[in-house]
Amino acid sequence: MESSRPYIMIAVCLCARFQAAPKTSHLQAVKRIFRYLKGAPRLGLWYSKNDKFNLYAYTDSDYGGCNLDKKSTSGGCQFLGGRLISWQRKKQTCVSTSTAEAEYNAASSCCAQVIWIQNQMLDYGLTFMATPIHIDNKSAISITNNPVQHSKTKHIDISYYFIRDQAEKRRIILTKVHTNEQYTDLFTKAFDEARFRYPVESIGMMNFD
Repeated sequence: MESSRPYIMIAVCLCARFQAAPKTSHLQAVKRIFRYLKGAPRLGLWYSKNDKFNLYAYTDSDYGGCNLDKKSTSGGCQFLGGRLISWQRKKQTCVSTSTAEAEYNAASSCCAQVIWIQNQMLDYGLTFMATPIHIDNKSAISITNNPVQHSKTKHIDISYYFIRDQAEKRRIILTKVHTNEQYTDLFTKAFDEARFRYPVESIGMMNFD
């Protein structure tokens, strides 16, 4: 379902967390997802051949969004020009103690996906360096760009410092984006209809009727 409907990923992933022992409320939520899909069978992603061919990404995180264990959820999406080519949503493995840590961990996961895309593009003779990754948290950008580990960041898992290494090699660049223009919110948070419409339209969802 998510291969052409990225905007339902948050609902699908939340239901998937309870698939081992679902309750009635979870089954009702799944039925609502299927009823929606049945009512909009021809809505999908549109890929234009005339867009620019530049690689960029967005990353975001909620903070302690899971009510059961207070773990945060990472989200990311990657574009070639105006074409959405990859997107992710995953609950983080450890509890973050600040929004900066949650956003930094999410940015590291997004960075890994960007590096994988860069390596894949090399097979086609295309080189993408200094790929911008848009994030709406200045503290996470500062942690990435500052080579000194302060006491407030020493507890962060060493695996997440992968993004700092890639930033030093200029393979990626973290750039600040306004929260209202953060497309990845679509994969980490629930919206009302008005707030939901903007990112859905921005990632190129079209009705093919």
